[in-house]
Amino acid sequence: MPEPTEQRQRPLTAREREVLKDIILMYVLSAEPVSSRSVSKQGGLSLSSATIRNVMADLEELGYLYQPHASAGRVPTGAGYHLFVESLMGAQTVPARVRRYIDEHLREAPVDAEGLVGVTSHLLSELSHQVGIVVSPAIGETVLRAIDFVPLTGARVLVVIVSESGFVDNKVIDTERPLPREDLVRISNFLTETYSGLTLREIRDRLLLAMAEERAKVDELLGSTLELARRSFDLAADREVLVDGTSAVLAQPELADIARVRRLLETFTDKARLVRMLNACVQGEGVRVVIGEDSDLTSELDFSLVATRYGVGEHALGTLAIFGPSRMEYQRVIPLVHYLGETLSQMLVASRES
Repeated sequence: MPEPTEQRQRPLTAREREVLKDIILMYVLSAEPVSSRSVSKQGGLSLSSATIRNVMADLEELGYLYQPHASAGRVPTGAGYHLFVESLMGAQTVPARVRRYIDEHLREAPVDAEGLVGVTSHLLSELSHQVGIVVSPAIGETVLRAIDFVPLTGARVLVVIVSESGFVDNKVIDTERPLPREDLVRISNFLTETYSGLTLREIRDRLLLAMAEERAKVDELLGSTLELARRSFDLAADREVLVDGTSAVLAQPELADIARVRRLLETFTDKARLVRMLNACVQGEGVRVVIGEDSDLTSELDFSLVATRYGVGEHALGTLAIFGPSRMEYQRVIPLVHYLGETLSQMLVASRES
């Protein structure tokens, strides 16, 4: 898709806005360049093909449309889609039947946070026919509710960390020597009572400070506690990224080119890079719409991202998004992302209080 021109200096006339809106709606359905004849016959304006052709030429000059081939119709640019989202599609809501469907599936999901997030990623894809993405909370910002240690064979210990928002993280660590179950219980009770309500990053920093003090070397159990805790609260783990619906997008005409398919799959292979790009796209409250050249994430494929944050109260936990070709039904997708973000947040609060 060509870069938008810098000539968009005047507001569009009512006629230009309606023609642009008709072209976008028709292109979203057909995936084919839209001709003036098609707009004349199927659009909402009673205008001749010649008149519409002139309007389309003006919209192209202003950077809202482009012509992929000399004999083809027009296709919306990123600027055209942005204008559609900002002022042409109007306020939209999620239909009542879709809200009921979402509510029922989330109520039937496992009560833990991971279960809710998994169902949400599937609903995002299923209801949009695009790729659904949900990013779990950053491990360092997770607020501790409780920690438990389970002895395994030899000197191995299973660590179970439960966050305030209900997310559970499991990891196996090797200790210097086998620790009896009663010591592990004492350690888990001590750490839960001492650090509950703090983020794992805050806990790690306090542990490192405590380990630097001489008294940590006097009490053997205290030394074991600090070392076990330090390794338990290691922040090296990446966020988990749930991706659902890739196969649905592969069936769309934009992915007929095998090179684009390869780029799409590579995008989801490097999870750390995907999270970084998502974080760069989603800032602040509300739903963010990122189209084409707006970011590295979308420009590589000429895709769009519709994303929002979810969380508990004022504390943002992660991101949920719909990702797919820029030719998407924004009037359906934007309210869907907004509703799922709010509903997931409410369900996480309810699961924490239950």
